[in-house]
Amino acid sequence: MLGQRRMYATASRFITSAKPTNGFVGAIGNTPLIRINSLSKETGCEILGKAEFMNPGGSVKDRAALFVVEDAERKGLIKAGGTVVEGTAGNTGIGLAHVCRAKGYKCVIYMPNTQSQEKIDLLKMLGADVRPVPAVAYDNPNNYNHQAKRFAESLDNAVWTNQFDNTANRQAHIETTGPEIWAQTSGKVDGFTCATGTGGTFAGTTRFLKKISDGRVKSFAADPPGSVIYSYIKSNGKEMIRGGSSITEGIGQGRITANLQPDIHLIDDALKIPDSETIHMLYRLLDEEGIYLGASSALNVAAAYEMAKVLGPGKTIVTMMCDGAYRYQSRLFSRKWLESKNLIDSIPEHLQKYIALA
Repeated sequence: MLGQRRMYATASRFITSAKPTNGFVGAIGNTPLIRINSLSKETGCEILGKAEFMNPGGSVKDRAALFVVEDAERKGLIKAGGTVVEGTAGNTGIGLAHVCRAKGYKCVIYMPNTQSQEKIDLLKMLGADVRPVPAVAYDNPNNYNHQAKRFAESLDNAVWTNQFDNTANRQAHIETTGPEIWAQTSGKVDGFTCATGTGGTFAGTTRFLKKISDGRVKSFAADPPGSVIYSYIKSNGKEMIRGGSSITEGIGQGRITANLQPDIHLIDDALKIPDSETIHMLYRLLDEEGIYLGASSALNVAAAYEMAKVLGPGKTIVTMMCDGAYRYQSRLFSRKWLESKNLIDSIPEHLQKYIALA
């Protein structure tokens, strides 16, 4: 009898979190916050990663996908059987493909032809009409976003969800990601950092954490090579210097998006993370933590590591672990590809055992 009572008591602790969700969309969000033990011990800070790869569609972009589609529904921009069109480097498209299947919409994705084959294949498996196009700058009329917009306008009962400038994206993180982080840290978060692509995750989460903490939480933008965000913040908006290119996908920006613009004044500082640090962190996390992350997530963790050094011991730093490496494994774990990017020497000898592909 005593054993049975203990079993019931143990089970009761999980009742609230174990309730069935309302389909795919009900499972989005409420991801765990994982302590990165090795980096926390080294810095004397609590370095925590939001495990967004545990969303049902496998990335942080599930949140934005749901919010932009439901925003279109509320505004009457799409009706049953309609078509959702988006320009995306991959993860938003994957999230949209899942949400569209769950809601009965068709999904058309325009994407740069520089993206990983794993992402393209997954989108097709999810029933999306995938249209890779040459990667050109945003001010070029053939940029994938502009092509997506034109195609949506040519159809009846279709919507271009416009993830970069549709602030429903940012709202997803004001309403979900920020509150989750605050609750999971019991309000003891001191710093937040992540990279920006659309700006929705960084801006929305920053907005919530700044407001609820009366400005106490510091916010650092993390930026890869080839993006203008670092120079823009460091120069107080006077410069937009690109400077190179990056192995990361879906982050970095050549302009200030509508998602980022309202909260640009809330950013305390910016960190430039070179690809060499990103790839080193990616392999280090796999080896020391057993966490298998994509490059943008590794960049975010590298930024959290640097932010911890800036803020000093005793602080709690949160970042976003956006997705897993399985969407990029044919590149990130290929010796040939790493050599082509001059990144082999950035991976210490003892970590090169994870380079499993030729």
